[in-house]
Amino acid sequence: MLRALRRRWDAYKYRFVPWLALNLRRKRRTLRYVPESSQDKIISDEDVFETLLKVFKALFINDFSRHAHILALLPEIKCKYLELLTVEQKRSKVNSCNHQSQHVFSPEEVLLNTLGFAVSRDRSSLVSAGTGVFVTKGFVPKGTVVSMYPGTVYRKHEPIFFQSLGNPFIFRCIDGVLIDGNDKGLSRSVYRFFHWSLKDTTHYVGGLNALFKVSSRCWSACTPPNSSVVLSPRSCSRRDQLGPFQMSDESWLTAALQNPLAVGQYVNNCSHEKAANVCYQEFDVPGYFPVELKQYLPNIVYSHDIESHLRCVVLVALRDIKQGEELFSNYYTVVG
Repeated sequence: MLRALRRRWDAYKYRFVPWLALNLRRKRRTLRYVPESSQDKIISDEDVFETLLKVFKALFINDFSRHAHILALLPEIKCKYLELLTVEQKRSKVNSCNHQSQHVFSPEEVLLNTLGFAVSRDRSSLVSAGTGVFVTKGFVPKGTVVSMYPGTVYRKHEPIFFQSLGNPFIFRCIDGVLIDGNDKGLSRSVYRFFHWSLKDTTHYVGGLNALFKVSSRCWSACTPPNSSVVLSPRSCSRRDQLGPFQMSDESWLTAALQNPLAVGQYVNNCSHEKAANVCYQEFDVPGYFPVELKQYLPNIVYSHDIESHLRCVVLVALRDIKQGEELFSNYYTVVG
């Protein structure tokens, strides 16, 4: 009984303001200080964007055969990635020009081949810390995006009380935006099941101009002839499907990750013995992010009542990190 209460308190205390105020001075080694919010970024947004683009393109090319039936109807996108696939095949010394015969790597292998390292979840080196994240292969240079913090994104006015109960995976951004990275319980259900939207069974023809974003707000205007639209319970992630393309990644809720970077919620807090080697950095996904690559973004907004850029949080290496090292972050950033 007491042990169970202690576990719950250990999970909750980091969101209990009086406890935080009393312990700030005592835990200086586990705090990160920045003079102002504008100086919170370790690397530029352009560097984050280019890294995500590089990894997601590599994942898309690796999955090329799986997307073949869609790309056959989208010649503009197919042409762009066929060129990249040809270059990749030459680099891998694959003699066949047929993309259907390409060697398919695991997502972890794609990450290793693209950025030079792989990360995965395993038992933490900290006693009683549960799961942690390790660099399993390769080498992480300082200033590299090493993982992403997945989950549902909530604005300050949106309901998260019940999801927050007993939930140690809620990340608070500097502007008050919250990201719920819990892959279990109610949080998992919110990400996957709670939103009703329209399921479009249209046949997509004529390239990108034939793609219809079907949502509960505009289905009557967007529904083309000769298509069937049925109401069904859908997840937040599938609510925003654009034609055949998913707008976010659900695989972080499972053991089989499509995006191998989506493990950031399991990075443990640093301690007096284990200094932080990564830090959190907020990143707003720009509107021009390639639509076909959004399927690898492990975040989705809770509600689309207000149009805004999708908030993501990446973890950036504070120093060079070697193979076998566990990732540790600062759970607290003090601004000002």
